Amino acid sequence: MVDAREEVVLITGCSSGIGRALAEEFVRTGRRVVATARNVETVASVAGPRVLTTRLDVTQADDIERVMAEVLDWAGRIDIVVNNAGLGLIGPMAEVDLADLRRQFETNVVGPVALIQAVVPQFVAQGSGRIVNIGSVSGVTATPFAGAYCGSKAALHLLSDALRMELAPFGIQVITVQPGAIASSFGAHAADGLERYRSGSLYSSIAEFIEARARLSESDATPATEFAREVVDAVTRPRPPAMLRTGRGSRRLPAIGRLPWRIRDRVLGRRFGLDRVG
Repeated sequence: MVDAREEVVLITGCSSGIGRALAEEFVRTGRRVVATARNVETVASVAGPRVLTTRLDVTQADDIERVMAEVLDWAGRIDIVVNNAGLGLIGPMAEVDLADLRRQFETNVVGPVALIQAVVPQFVAQGSGRIVNIGSVSGVTATPFAGAYCGSKAALHLLSDALRMELAPFGIQVITVQPGAIASSFGAHAADGLERYRSGSLYSSIAEFIEARARLSESDATPATEFAREVVDAVTRPRPPAMLRTGRGSRRLPAIGRLPWRIRDRVLGRRFGLDRVG
């Protein structure tokens, strides 16, 4: 069992990118880390004396229950939970597969809430705890061909707001992080299967724009290590912010969202080729 004076951080989705960088930064700053992923082999490189690596699929209740038991046996407590695991479903809303849409919301919305519900009793018992939900600026302003992903992150943002107010009386703090473009494997995974829109789709004539939307976050992206340093610094302050927006482009998209809707639709429609459909 670890020294109870040391903070213990549970992070989901540590296989690469943001999750792995966060795990490494929390360790670097002297904290114990539980690094999880659906495939535990992908977090082997994070392993060390201050790290517990274990499998966790946030859509599986049995996984969450098992991981909670493992963490409490290993450390005796949890101080910070970072909900980072997520999926990015790309495609026109009129044509996305409904099974994929359900999986998107199960992973990006229901899964984080399930983990939060599992950890809250522990936080209440110790009179403290921090929940960090990794959202996205895409959840602030919707863009064409990312409606499912944008919608899931918008839902997570609003659920975080409600949780922040509801859990405050118990000494539990909720912080929402809204990244811009961060270097990760997100784009590569989001682009999987998009070739189906090259034919037989209403948008076949602009299929390249759908594929470009999947890789948008890779353009001029902030290094994950830089992002992780800023996030860890912010969420471990005595008085952390309720919301942290960071990373390249993290202000541009919300600014577009504040435009009158006719102008916003025209700007984004042209940006993603909708003026060329046909």
